[in-house]
This record gives sequence, structure tokens and C-alpha cells, in this order.
Amino acid sequence: MVNRSSPTATVIPVLGYEDVSTASDWLCDAFGFRVRLRIGNHRAQLVFGDGAVIVTERRVGQGIDAPDRAEPRPPHPNELSHAVHVRVADVDQHYEHARQRGARILRPPTDYPYGERQYTAEDLGGHRWTFSQSIADVAPEDWGGTPVEIE
Repeated sequence: MVNRSSPTATVIPVLGYEDVSTASDWLCDAFGFRVRLRIGNHRAQLVFGDGAVIVTERRVGQGIDAPDRAEPRPPHPNELSHAVHVRVADVDQHYEHARQRGARILRPPTDYPYGERQYTAEDLGGHRWTFSQSIADVAPEDWGGTPVEIE
């Protein structure tokens, strides 16, 4: 069933920011997302290709029992609890665009033995993003991977 209130992507990361509107605008400008839906000033759905991400107000104590009683909190320095991986058509072009718009580049575009060219950046909320372009079809066994269910 299609629900116009929800993105169609199968997996949708939810990332917390201090200011949802500022973060949404920045992600669209720097990384090329598009705003799909805004929900008040506390939540937004962004899309990129056939993927999606939800930007939400960062909170402490948010839980299933009382999510509305949670308080916003700043990120902890040097803490990485997650990262987002996004496939792009041209990693070098994407990198240059993001760099020019203020993304903090953690790792410039690099070719990897598993057939991907990738760069990693940090956004204004401290979230890490790896953007990846396929540059070769490499058998996982050739670089140390162990295929389990590869179609």
C-alpha cells in the first residue's frame, strides 16, 4: 500500500539535529537532497534518488513511553554511533559540490579494492556521510569479502 505521508524507501535513517529547518536546508544544498515533507518545525523527510532520510529534533531521554518529555541536547564530541552511506553517480562532482558548501571533509575521494570510489564528510550536526560510486565489478573474494547471498 502506498502512503503519501511516508517515503517509499525500504530503510530510512532518522538523524537528530538541533535545528531541523537549518539542517534540512543544509543537507539539500550541500549533499543534493530534496525536502519531501515538513512536519511542523520538529521533523522533515528528505529524499535522494530512491532513498530517504528523516531529519528530526535531537533529544535526550526520547523513548517509547514518553517521547514528548525528551529534552534537546548537543552532540557529544568525538562520538560516532552511526553513519549514512549514499550511492551517487559521480563521487568527484558530489565531493566538490559538498566541499564548496561547507561540508567538513574527513576523507577525500579514494579508490578502494572492492570497486568503489568514496569520500566521507561530516555535516553541520556532526553526522558522518560516505558517498560512494561503483568504479569496477570486483569479486568479494578478491579483496577479502565472504559472499553469503549475493544476487
